[in-house]
Amino acid sequence: MQHDDLRKDFDALVPGRTTDAGASRRTALRVALGAGFGVGYAAAALPVAAQTAVQTSADGLVAGKVEIDVGGFKLPAFRAAPEGKTGLPVVLVIQEIFGVHEYIADVCRRFARAGYLAIAPELFVRQGDPSQITEVSKLMSEIVSKVPDAQVMGDLDATVKWAGAHGGDLARVGITGFCWGGRITWLYAAHGPVKAGVAWYGRLVGQASDLTPKHPVDIAAILKAPVLGLYGEKDSGIPLDTVDKMKAALKTGSAAAKASEFVVYPDAPHAFHADYRPSYRKEAAEDGWKRTLAWFKTHGVG
Repeated sequence: MQHDDLRKDFDALVPGRTTDAGASRRTALRVALGAGFGVGYAAAALPVAAQTAVQTSADGLVAGKVEIDVGGFKLPAFRAAPEGKTGLPVVLVIQEIFGVHEYIADVCRRFARAGYLAIAPELFVRQGDPSQITEVSKLMSEIVSKVPDAQVMGDLDATVKWAGAHGGDLARVGITGFCWGGRITWLYAAHGPVKAGVAWYGRLVGQASDLTPKHPVDIAAILKAPVLGLYGEKDSGIPLDTVDKMKAALKTGSAAAKASEFVVYPDAPHAFHADYRPSYRKEAAEDGWKRTLAWFKTHGVG
C-alpha cells in the first residue's frame, strides 16, 4: 500500500486517538502497565479504556514469547496453548498496526482457552518497534508502510511450520487478523496452508506498489480457504462499496471464494473488537467472536 494511501485513512482506523500533546502521558501509562513483549499496550494506542479492556487468565495455559526461525532470522512471536496438550488446532493471530501488544496477546489467550494453539508473530520487527512510537502518523510512515507482503507471507509460512513442531496439528490451521491483520488474513487465505480465515475489518482495496502488489479484491477469486469478513457499517476507512466489490469478486472465484461470507454490523465503527479502545462495541465484538469460533469449527479448524 502506498504511503499516501495509508495516511489518508489512519484517523479513521484509530477512532478516539489522541494527538502529540498526550504523548508523554500515554508513554507513562504504558510504562505503568508494564512495557514488554505481549505485556502492556503500544504507546500509539493509548490511553486504554480500562473499564472495557478484557484480561484473560493464563492459568492452565502455556503462554509467552517464543522465537521462530525464518532462514536464520529469529522472529519473535507470542504463543498461547492449553498446558500439556498436543495435536491442537492452530490459529495464526495477525496484529493491528500497533504490533503484538497486550490486546493481541489476550486474543491468543482467548483462543487457547477455547482449545487452540494460538500464535501471533511480530510481523513488523524487521522494520522497527511499533510499541515505542507515540504518533500514529509516524508509526504508519516509518514502519507499517515499509512492510512487504512477500516478507509477511514468508514469516507466516515459517510460523505454521513452527506450530507443527510445537504441538499443533497442521491439518487444522486457521488465520484471523484485525485491521492491518484483516487484510493479511485475506491474502494468506490465497497463499498459505490454512483451512479457514476470519478477517476483522481489513481493507479490501488499495493502490498497488512494489511492497503491496495485490489487495484482497485482486486475489478474491483464487482463495484456497473460505474467509468470514466481519466489518462495521460506520467504518469510515472501509466504505461499504468496497465490501460490495469484494463480494462480487468472490462470486466468480474458487469454491473457497464462493463459500466466503460477510457480516456487516450496523452502527459499528472500525476496530469494534478492540476492547481497549473507544471504538469497542461489546455486542458486535461478542457476536463476531462466537461467529469466529463457529466458522473455524465448520471448516475443519476447531
